[in-house]
Amino acid sequence: LNMTIKKNIVKNAPNPVGNYPHSNEINGILYLSGVGPRDSNDNSIPGNVYNNDGELVSYDIEQQTHAVLNNVKNILEESNSSWSGLIDVTVFLVNMKNDFNKFNEIYNLYFPECHACRTTLEVNALPTDIAIEFKCIALINKDEK
Repeated sequence: LNMTIKKNIVKNAPNPVGNYPHSNEINGILYLSGVGPRDSNDNSIPGNVYNNDGELVSYDIEQQTHAVLNNVKNILEESNSSWSGLIDVTVFLVNMKNDFNKFNEIYNLYFPECHACRTTLEVNALPTDIAIEFKCIALINKDEK
């Protein structure tokens, strides 16, 4: 195979929690690593409440959904793509029953016209104390290469 892989580490997104880039560009397609709602400035998780022992007491799916969408947008834009370039979105929720309706309502604010395929899955846990994570595939903006 003769292809170039461009790895992107972006400034306006939280640092990955492992040894991987924010995104990889291959043959005009952008593959985002899992993106959570952590704040890019201080690594905090919006809406999380902890007890005195540092254990998670509650989370706010609304705050986390807005934050993860903003992080995805920043990664797309800093990786030469955009909302309109998204072609596939996989969403991981830790509590489908309690969180799906609110998540879906907020998602629809960001994407009023359906254009990307989407799958939403419930998982037992996610890395760190996050309640939502996105995995996305997008097209690269061809006119800006």
